[in-house]
Amino acid sequence: MNNESGLAQVKSIYENRDARARELSKEKKIIGYLCHFAPPEIISAAGMIPYRITGQLGDDIVEANRYVEPYGCPYVRNCFEQGLKGRHDFLEGRVIPHSCDMVQRIYGLWKYYNNPNFSYLFNVPHQVVPWSLDFFERELTFFKESLEKHSGQKISEEQIISAIQLSNDNRRLIKELYELRKTQPPKLSGVEMLQILLAQSCTPPEEFNVLLKKIKEEAAARETVKKELPRVLVWGCIIDDIKFLEIIEQTGAHVVSDDLCIGTRTALAQIDTSEGVMRGLTNTYFRDFRCPRTDHGPSRERFSYVLDLIREYNVQGVIGYALTFCDPHKLDYPDLRDYLNDHGIPMLLINDDYTLGNVEAVKNRVQAFLEMLE
Repeated sequence: MNNESGLAQVKSIYENRDARARELSKEKKIIGYLCHFAPPEIISAAGMIPYRITGQLGDDIVEANRYVEPYGCPYVRNCFEQGLKGRHDFLEGRVIPHSCDMVQRIYGLWKYYNNPNFSYLFNVPHQVVPWSLDFFERELTFFKESLEKHSGQKISEEQIISAIQLSNDNRRLIKELYELRKTQPPKLSGVEMLQILLAQSCTPPEEFNVLLKKIKEEAAARETVKKELPRVLVWGCIIDDIKFLEIIEQTGAHVVSDDLCIGTRTALAQIDTSEGVMRGLTNTYFRDFRCPRTDHGPSRERFSYVLDLIREYNVQGVIGYALTFCDPHKLDYPDLRDYLNDHGIPMLLINDDYTLGNVEAVKNRVQAFLEMLE
């Protein structure tokens, strides 16, 4: 029994994200996935352990620049760099979904120059229409069959349902943690919540379920000192390091919610299998997954879910984070900014090359924005 607090354990996992996976790789196969479109529940059902591949903020990109153009997404190039440097050598395989053109391109390069025992490109449509739902559902079946072929074992529907139930338990507990951020001040900071989500992405779900219950008890029992600070929501590209949220909270704000890939976009939804297992996964991981790379129509009302989060968490302003060359998010930003402005919610956008190298400049912009909110 670990006597450390749940949050202390999470921080330790976050700071050594591959430690537990490396340990488990001696007994089980670890399958890395770069984006959430390929459901990790299917990997779990195959008797393997899903592990979300992330980058290393600020790491110099040297090896990757030999193979991929420097004007590509700095996050994807950074993840590729980690693989080339051998930091993913404990992975049995990699699943790369077609989340964007840069990710699709990196699949071929990664397979050629750093080929694992298992490699799979998960195709994802760009429009949510009836035929694309059917396409995605078939792709789930192909993905399952590829894991069966690699493992030499059939994956039953009961095994997938069991993995989904465990995942739903984790999501329910995470949603309860998000609820604790509605108080003023919140009982969990934005930094703490991100550490929890990142620790979850590299820990077997059955282990993390126990840890989430421990964290919930600790956080709910916290006594907080009332401190009136602006309440903000963070929107944007993938954030897999706490540094950006640290800057915001240390400058003088409460980060109480988010619209991020490692956040509300993927962590809160319950997978409903009443229409069938594969249709339930399709609805959660494709139809309802609000990633800008998927066309949800031209109307600004496609951002109504962000406004719902703003009202639910009593948010006063939105801070966006956009990576260099991330066209989907940068094309969505003007519409989102104008939509929020129409509803009286100001928004600040921070552009970054996945280094956060100019911390003082970011702090100054955030501080000016927070002073405006006050």
